Amino acid sequence: MSAPVIVVGAGLSGLAAARRLVRHGHEVQVLEARHRVGGRTEGGLTADGTPIELGGQWIGPTQNRMYELVGELGLETFPTWNEGELVVHLGGKASHMGSQRGAVPKLSPFALVDLAQGLARFTKLSSRISLDAPWTSEGAAELDGQTFETWIQRNLRTSVGRAYFRVACEAVFSAEASDLSALHAAFYAHSGSDLETLLSVDRGAQQDRIVGGSIRFAEALADRLPHGSVHLGAVVRGLHWNDAPHPGVTADCRSGATVHATRAIVTLPPTLAGRIDYQPALPSWRDQLCQRVPAGSVIKCYCIYPEPFWRADGLTGQAVSDTGPVKVTFDNSPPDGSPGILMGFLEADEGRELARVSLAERRRAVVDCMVRYFGPRAADPIEYLERDWMAEEFSRGCYGGHFTPGVWTSYGHALRTPIGPIHWAGAETADVWNGYMEGAVRSGERAAAEVLAAL
Repeated sequence: MSAPVIVVGAGLSGLAAARRLVRHGHEVQVLEARHRVGGRTEGGLTADGTPIELGGQWIGPTQNRMYELVGELGLETFPTWNEGELVVHLGGKASHMGSQRGAVPKLSPFALVDLAQGLARFTKLSSRISLDAPWTSEGAAELDGQTFETWIQRNLRTSVGRAYFRVACEAVFSAEASDLSALHAAFYAHSGSDLETLLSVDRGAQQDRIVGGSIRFAEALADRLPHGSVHLGAVVRGLHWNDAPHPGVTADCRSGATVHATRAIVTLPPTLAGRIDYQPALPSWRDQLCQRVPAGSVIKCYCIYPEPFWRADGLTGQAVSDTGPVKVTFDNSPPDGSPGILMGFLEADEGRELARVSLAERRRAVVDCMVRYFGPRAADPIEYLERDWMAEEFSRGCYGGHFTPGVWTSYGHALRTPIGPIHWAGAETADVWNGYMEGAVRSGERAAAEVLAAL
């Protein structure tokens, strides 16, 4: 096959790029390794046919492109259930707190003061990090030379304050605070407004869901592309490319098919983009970048009940705890509230550990956490479902890639810079809402604009 442009990956980034190129009159061939579209968004069904989201699912304020797509694609949103109180387990104490933004947990005065000053300090720090070029920010080298864990230990004084930031890190990155650079943590928070927005339901990143599931974004985008332009099960093994004066790219697929184009957009996360065989080899700075942006570690788990019993108890279904293995939960019930669905994450070290045990052991560990948070009625779900994103061949982890110490300052310049006729997209390359569905769409549209200018 041949076309002016190849897009590698039919997640939100690749489909958004293809849509923009097609709208400008260009033929596109989208090559997707999976036998479905959506990338790190994926739909599933409970036994009674209720849609669930096995991957990314939420949108919230300032994610303007996603809300525009809701209207353009004829989708509907509904609010994440947020009525009642949150369950909070921190520092060995269990309590409840309000669900509205700005509510504070019931902690000792010392812990509350420490937490408040730590949040204020981190917000001030993140607000001055450049979104276009984080490595040029004041103090970037010092921040990038330490882990987020180091920053936490230096800036929080109480065990509870430190525990809160560590749980927040796991919830946002599905990684330990010792896994990522402090500069990356600050950039990421600024990219999504601030840390409080990333963690919140009320006016936050978890505010709204999509009726029928977030997979409908990808399905609707793919349906609007010309027939025959999206190829599923097309695993790209290699990209042969040459630069000016006659730029061109040939994609070699595992099936033996080849696709020729003038330009290519690679939308894979860096760790997967680095596994493609490039001929000639990529410059060292781009190749080494791919080696240094690992994916997060997470298993997304669902406990299904006949009804959302926690609502009658005045609870939101949300829990946050510094004791796992499930440290964060949400009410993921459908709009009509039936069945009742509690969703939780196994993240970072505990996700990696529980990936190595049997399904029965993992189910028991998850259900035990739900009982601890919501009482004995959580002990007998009628169904248990999960998705281990670490085991997904064409993701190798979620929610996204995180930058380890030294990466932004040494390799940040290579993140979005085209290599000859090859352009880079994907949520990890976004400057605004990096790592989120919003960032994925924005990155695809940005890469498409680069290709349009080149063509």
